[in-house]
Amino acid sequence: MADLALIDTFERCAIDPERFKHADHMRLAWSYLRQMPLPEALIKMRDGLKRLTEFLGKPDRYHETVTFAYVMLIQERMASGEEAQTWDTFLGSNQDLLASGQSILDQFYSSEKLSSPLARRTFVWPDRMFR
Repeated sequence: MADLALIDTFERCAIDPERFKHADHMRLAWSYLRQMPLPEALIKMRDGLKRLTEFLGKPDRYHETVTFAYVMLIQERMASGEEAQTWDTFLGSNQDLLASGQSILDQFYSSEKLSSPLARRTFVWPDRMFR
């Protein structure tokens, strides 16, 4: 799915939740970041994911710290890479963002902090050393 089509489908809550996997969340964030500055992309992701989880009747699935942390990691990687990267080239250089099992966020957050109600509700700073 092309970037603008993905954004449109997501914003209309027309996305199939069974097919909207972690990689799709990453591509959506990457697509937003190609269109707008980081603060706007964070708001779009937050508002869109909250709207989608409400629409699906699963508002407890939204996690603000995870959302913000991944968007900021993607932005950092985009800023340090080639300007005109495609999603496939970005993904090829950043496979750790998609690693199954141990999340890249485990480097920054203890499981206790990341699973806390506060971290679900609002962005919290990492409690582990930065790399």
